[in-house]
Amino acid sequence: MTERRPTALLTCGILAALLYVAMTLLVGQLWDGYSAGSQMISELSAIDAPTRPLWLLLGTVYSVLMISFGWGVWKSSPHRRIPRVLGILLIIHGVFSAYWPPMHQRAALAAGGRTLTDTLHIVWTAVTGLLFLSEAALGAAAFGKRFRVYSVVSLVIALAAGAVTGTYTSDLEANLPTPWAGVWERIGAGVYMLWIAVLAIAVLRAPTEEIGHTAPNVSTSVIADGGASSLAIPGTRGMLTARQTKRLQRL
Repeated sequence: MTERRPTALLTCGILAALLYVAMTLLVGQLWDGYSAGSQMISELSAIDAPTRPLWLLLGTVYSVLMISFGWGVWKSSPHRRIPRVLGILLIIHGVFSAYWPPMHQRAALAAGGRTLTDTLHIVWTAVTGLLFLSEAALGAAAFGKRFRVYSVVSLVIALAAGAVTGTYTSDLEANLPTPWAGVWERIGAGVYMLWIAVLAIAVLRAPTEEIGHTAPNVSTSVIADGGASSLAIPGTRGMLTARQTKRLQRL
């Protein structure tokens, strides 16, 4: 029996990507003086930031969408190990993103206000990077050559953008100007969100038999041919003899 594709759950991946990109570009407009080009995404959810309550609300919706998408990927491949592991990683990613330890604002960091939550914020960033690395590797192994090439290119761009973004850390903590820091960070985040959306489309468009790993139907009708019984099986050439039929029945 052919497995039904969980279309609604898989569509959550596209919605999650669109939502997060919109959050990074639009939420900052509610903070007078915030610059998406030169300030980090994390500053939108920083302690005492005016945009923190809205970011947390939208971030919760994003996490729910990601968890739902991971569940959809897991359900789409009941007989394939790699996509199912990928689905589990996406669920973990969504759960992990539900609570992100906040950083302090630049002025507080420059005044020596760094605490454990700022350290944990960096740890969370590193873990999400490792999750993307693992997800991209599994996706590359599961969905063919074209998606494999796309995953590798996406990973390289995301890592490069993240490396450049990291060079601004000391200036941010010293409350110094960080021109283009927001651009580089948003490039990295945007590449990951685009990868999530493309992954959702790839799973949605994958052949049903590939997702469900459906076995071919076997006809059990026995045909008399010259006094010898034979078995017709769609997808095979010719007929099976009675002896071959008995062997299959033993299996």
